[in-house]
Amino acid sequence: MYTADVCTTQKAAEILGISVTSVQQLVEAGVIEAWKTKGGHRRIPLAAVEAYKGLAGHHGAELRSGRQAPSGRPPSILIIEDNPIERALYEKQIGSWGLQAALRFCENGYQALMEIARDQPDILLADIIMEGIDGYEVIRTILADPILSNINIAILSSLSLEELHERGGIPPGVVFFSKPVNYDELRGYLRACCARHARHNSLTA
Repeated sequence: MYTADVCTTQKAAEILGISVTSVQQLVEAGVIEAWKTKGGHRRIPLAAVEAYKGLAGHHGAELRSGRQAPSGRPPSILIIEDNPIERALYEKQIGSWGLQAALRFCENGYQALMEIARDQPDILLADIIMEGIDGYEVIRTILADPILSNINIAILSSLSLEELHERGGIPPGVVFFSKPVNYDELRGYLRACCARHARHNSLTA
């Protein structure tokens, strides 16, 4: 039975402009309130959908009102990786390269989107396969927003090029590093990004 006060997962996805899978994961995480019918179908209060939409809109407004990385500060690197061992390896390796960059980590795509809204990074390194909102959805969100166009993006994934192609391929301007990551190549990429950041700061100073 439907009422004017509830909607399906599909309808919630349409209202929010995100995928059905993302809505399901937000529900499972308790971010959006919902319940299941006896037949196993999710029902979501429209008030819960509007509340989440307001939260997302709030973060979007922060971005559009200038919550970008301030010029003159060291570059910020945000890494999305759900494996704690790999996060520790990245922290150890990147921290030893003397990049003078701020390093931050997120465990999943939802957390990453919230972090990007709070404080835009200069460089994003994203794993692809994660529960909930995956790396591809984070990258698509960034590429769709002109405010975020200055972010340097790289995919770090164990997926093959063929598997990535099946998921939509590597977006233009995005760099791909196959796992296990070649740290010499990653170091060169990050140094180039940091040098570009420094040049941009010198031109806008």
